[in-house]
Amino acid sequence: MTSFFDRLTYSDVAKTIDHSLLRPELDDASVEAGCKLAVQYDVASVCARPRDVERVRDLLVGSNVAVGTVIGFPHGSSRTETKVFESRLALQNGARELDMVIDIGALISGDDPYVQRQIAQVVEVAHEEGALVKVILENAYLTDEQKVRGCHLVEAAGADFVKTSTGFAPTGATIEDLKLMRASVSPRVGVKAAHGIRTLDALLEVLEVGVTRVGATQTAAMLDEFKARKAASAAAGARL
Repeated sequence: MTSFFDRLTYSDVAKTIDHSLLRPELDDASVEAGCKLAVQYDVASVCARPRDVERVRDLLVGSNVAVGTVIGFPHGSSRTETKVFESRLALQNGARELDMVIDIGALISGDDPYVQRQIAQVVEVAHEEGALVKVILENAYLTDEQKVRGCHLVEAAGADFVKTSTGFAPTGATIEDLKLMRASVSPRVGVKAAHGIRTLDALLEVLEVGVTRVGATQTAAMLDEFKARKAASAAAGARL
């Protein structure tokens, strides 16, 4: 029987990756190198800091790699008006994917109507421009009940993805959380794993449980290994 790995093409895997350029210490040369890498490996998107969106847009011109950025990052505690303004500015500057941090404190406090309204306002702005919204729950701070509730609010607000983590909390994506999130939203909503997916095996494991996007910094290493394994598999098959 064909294995999960055997069924995947290079594009299947590469186009799940959002190459992350979010570390605060990245200089301009590092951003440029990250964009060149993303184009070389033909990933889904570059997820950049808001200050870099225009530069990233220009560096990705002519490629099939989308421009992404973050909203309310990394703590999620900005006012709704601020998140909406950030979103409009990012879209004006060329972003077409917005990774928005949920209001973590409001979710934990049980203020579901506020959380949903805030997400919906960002979604409205983004969808008017044909852009995607991925909502970061920051699972490190949440109970399972809060994670499920968060997923339901994300879907009710019309967002496109629910995402595990910013990469700046104590812990990130776990298989248990990803299964819970996948089961808590309909097939319309994608699931993005972030923080901790650093090897090809880890990437394949999350894809197999239904993840559709992955935030990554080890993009080249993972995709190089994928190509090497595929080549070895093809060579082994040819010898049979």
